[in-house]
Amino acid sequence: MIISYLVPVVLVVLLIAASIRILPEYKRGVVFFLGRYQKVKGPGLVIVIPAIQKMQVVDLRVITMDVPEQDVISQDNVTVKVNAVLYFRVVDPEKAIIQVENFTQATSQLAQTTLRSVLGKHDLDEMLSERDKLNDDIQEILDAQTDSWGIKVANVEIKHVDLDESMIRAIARQAEAERERRAKVIHAEGELQASKKLVEAANVMQENSAALQLRYLQTMSDMSNKNASTIVFPLPMDIMEAFRDMKAKHVSPVQNADKPDQ
Repeated sequence: MIISYLVPVVLVVLLIAASIRILPEYKRGVVFFLGRYQKVKGPGLVIVIPAIQKMQVVDLRVITMDVPEQDVISQDNVTVKVNAVLYFRVVDPEKAIIQVENFTQATSQLAQTTLRSVLGKHDLDEMLSERDKLNDDIQEILDAQTDSWGIKVANVEIKHVDLDESMIRAIARQAEAERERRAKVIHAEGELQASKKLVEAANVMQENSAALQLRYLQTMSDMSNKNASTIVFPLPMDIMEAFRDMKAKHVSPVQNADKPDQ
């Protein structure tokens, strides 16, 4: 008699225990009644009738997913290996369960194909220098395509763009040539600016004889400091002009004598 009473009690207790589910704040339960969608329940205490109702639990937290390494051919026909990381979360548990069989796997496959298609439209230089723009483009495409699945793609980050050894050496040679070109351009610009300043200084000295004399004295001072064994005899410019006048007077009669009579 006692056993006959205990069996129903135990069955009722087990049924109640199987019916009670507790969901934390970051999870929701999609409940189906006889195979048809009923509602989304949670968080907290949820009662599900066994054999009649079925509940699938969905995590609403941000999911971090590594996108496997992909072989990408850039627009300038360079083969690189690219991998990325994807951040997404479920915003509509009903769509995430009903509209797609496995939303995690579907999002991963979509991220791989989108990564190859977007990067294949850009040159290698853009992959290396405009990574933020490429991240935004991939994120917008994934977010638009996963919206019908109730998924929000928060961010996409390209982690590595791996090149083969030959391409790395070619890029190094290109960078070295670019540095040499810039150095030559800077040197040429410096020579041009220096020549302009020298012309301006020459014009100033030509207009002002005192400035030319000061420059002459400064040059002698520099020579005496650098070469202590050298003796410099300053020669005034007036004496040189006097010598030129004497030479002109001496040469003029001789040139006149050499001319034939008319």
